Amino acid sequence: MASPKDYSDEEVVRSAPLFSALDDAASASLRQSMEPVKVGKGNTLFKVGDIGDRLFVVVSGKLKLGTTSIDGRENLLTILGPGEMFGELSLFDPGPRTATATAVTDAKLMALSHDKVIGWVTEHPNVSLQLLGRLAQRLRRSNEVLADLVFSDVPGRVAKAIMDLGTRFGVQKDDGLHVNHDLTQEELAQLVGASRETVNKALADFAGRGWVRLEPRAVVVIDQERLSKRGR
Repeated sequence: MASPKDYSDEEVVRSAPLFSALDDAASASLRQSMEPVKVGKGNTLFKVGDIGDRLFVVVSGKLKLGTTSIDGRENLLTILGPGEMFGELSLFDPGPRTATATAVTDAKLMALSHDKVIGWVTEHPNVSLQLLGRLAQRLRRSNEVLADLVFSDVPGRVAKAIMDLGTRFGVQKDDGLHVNHDLTQEELAQLVGASRETVNKALADFAGRGWVRLEPRAVVVIDQERLSKRGR
């Protein structure tokens, strides 16, 4: 599994769903319409309720999308890394943001405004199909998360989250799959919708069984088969 560091910024942006339907010339032209954005670790890119008028492609680093309840509890919807796109709802419905985007690490992004993409959707119908496909994936993922909260126990959700993060951010080495998720224990708990204590107990159990090795803001998956089965 290649690390995002193995690719150039241009290759990372080109891998985003928005570009997959375009030829090289059209892709280069669209790329020139995008503006670079930098977000420092811990800083907020946008908040719930802000006007959404741009989509973003992550070039490097990680961001989290989440919401906060009235009583202050936080829920993480997803973690985003290089090549991933978010904010695309604003292209079809430029209304208030439905989540808050915060940098988990220092991050570089490319932004595309709503008014610039409309012309592209008109000239390149395949772009709209790619964007709709992306929205369908988000809806499917939301339905899956709801099902997990209802039918899966916390250890199962933790195992599934680790394997999902490993698929997207993991690097395979001789001693296992190194998953540098960069999340605090509290953030990992928010991602699976459980308390930090319960998640820590699940992780300790996995470590005791020899399935994983725990490291600061990272997990080394030693037995991927067993951990994957636990997450089903």
